[in-house]
Order: sequence, then structure tokens, then C-alpha cells
Amino acid sequence: MRIIMMGTGPFGTPAFRQLYDTRHEIVAVVTGPVRTRHGKPVAHLSPIRGIAAEHHTPIFDPDDVNTPGAVEHLAGYGADLLVVCDYGQILKPATLGAARLGGINIHGSLLPKYRGAAPVNWAVYHGEEQTGVTIIHMTPKVDAGPCIARAATAIGPEETAPELEGRLAEMGAALVCEAVDMVEEGTAQPLPQDPSLASKAPRLKKSDGAVDWSRPALAIKNQVRAFEPWPKTFTFWHRTDGPPVRLILGPLDVVDADAPPGTEPGTVLEVSKERLVIASGRGAVVPRSIQPAGKRMLPVEEFLRGYRLKPGDRLGSE
Repeated sequence: MRIIMMGTGPFGTPAFRQLYDTRHEIVAVVTGPVRTRHGKPVAHLSPIRGIAAEHHTPIFDPDDVNTPGAVEHLAGYGADLLVVCDYGQILKPATLGAARLGGINIHGSLLPKYRGAAPVNWAVYHGEEQTGVTIIHMTPKVDAGPCIARAATAIGPEETAPELEGRLAEMGAALVCEAVDMVEEGTAQPLPQDPSLASKAPRLKKSDGAVDWSRPALAIKNQVRAFEPWPKTFTFWHRTDGPPVRLILGPLDVVDADAPPGTEPGTVLEVSKERLVIASGRGAVVPRSIQPAGKRMLPVEEFLRGYRLKPGDRLGSE
């Protein structure tokens, strides 16, 4: 088949590399435009561009892929199928119709759970023990198309979102190649999603990283795992002798807390040379590393040498 690959972020990179090793022909790569400031790119170029360059594949990078001109350009490739992953734009019906068989999408969750831009992060945040990859036939409604193939995997108790995303990307690479073959051979049997089981995975915001200390300790640990590398997980140390200090939490452990009655979540329960214990809504957290504003991430024992927290100090919103 003649395939147009569409992607911008790194999640689709393994799949797009692997598709070049199949019998199918990659006729074009569609990716996000290069954003510049003062004549220079404002971010690293999409890895998808590098893959296309390696194989001398034409690159198409419209600001809006759904304009009539962009759709006409896509149709000019005479493609049979669009393979989409981490592209960054929602495709309208006319755009999907630019390929004979429409489009399929690689999504990093077991749909219909976690529809949206950040499925891996929100699965970790909510403490899921299992997730996976789903290949869907694309429809105008985001991540709602029928499922062609699925593969599941367990989430490790210490696994961060970037670590999990890397594993899912590799799983998606093998799965999408199988799905493309099934579409070509007419053996795909798409199964409709049950909308009653759908949940959302919206794009992350900086404010998502703020700790709500009334949540259970395990939930706060999951938040730290989920929001790497951005927006990270942060709180503010409310000092008695100065303005609040913003602290980014690194990996942490969960312990049972023997807090005095009436102790507010976010209260420092214990401080020693090598240990800091903070009360939460249920249990307590013991950070392994902390990053003060403007500094590097410090092992907790090094942090405590420079920042004199004491029992009874409060952590919370700014």
C-alpha cells in the first residue's frame, strides 16, 4: 500500500521507522511546521523529520492540515492509507478522505479509556496497574473510532510516564505494522468502542503539577511519576522567616504516619539529617530528592543541609 505517515512528537518514531521495513511504500511524511524566532528554530526539530530525510521521503508541514489547499496536496500523493501518531492536529473528514482507506491512529492507552493528548501521563497519575496501545480507524471524533488491534502491558509501581511511554511506543510499532497488513488484506475486524467506558486524558497544564496534600500519599507518589518531565510535581514551603519557596518533588516513598490528631495535610512530621516526612490525606510521603526554585535536583540529605525545615512547617499552594 501507499502510505502517508503523520506525526510530530516522539511517540510515533519507532512505528514510523518500522513501517519503512515493511513491503508498503511511504509516499510522504506530514509533520508540524518548524517554529522559528529571530530566524532560528525555537525547539528541536521533530524526530519524524529525521526519519523522512534518511529515506528521502517528501515532507509536508502545513500550519493547518485541514485547509482545502492542504487536503488537495495530500490527495495528490494518491495514498491508500494515513498512519497517524502524535501529530498534534485533529483531522477533519475531508482530510481523512484524502487517502483511499482513510486513516488509522496509534494511541497510547486501552481505548476507550484515556482519550486525549496525554493518555500515558493520566494512566500513571490515576494509579492504573495496566495500560496498552490501541490502533483505531480514525473518525472525526477524537480517539473514538473502532479498534483494529490492542496490546496490553502492566505498569511498574515505580515506572515513570516517560519510561512507560517509551515501552508503549515500541509496542505500537509492532502493532501498527500488523494493523496495516490487516487493512490491506481486508481481514481487519474493527470493534466499536463502548462510550460508557470512555475517560479523558486532556493535554497537561502547568497547574496540574501542584500538590494537593489532602490526597493519599500513594496518589502523590503517582503524581510525581506521572508528570515527568513536565510539568513536574511542585509545592511551596511556607517559611516563618521569609516568602514561600517553590519545591519540585523528585521520587518519593510512602509510609504510614503516626501524626498527632488534627494534623493538617502538608505538615512536616519529621526531619533528620537524611529524612523528611510530610503528612498527606492518608499516610505520609518521604521524598528521596527535592529541587528548590532555581537550583538543581538535590538528594534529600543534601537538600536538608541547606534548607532548614522543621516539624510543624507547612507545605501547600502558593
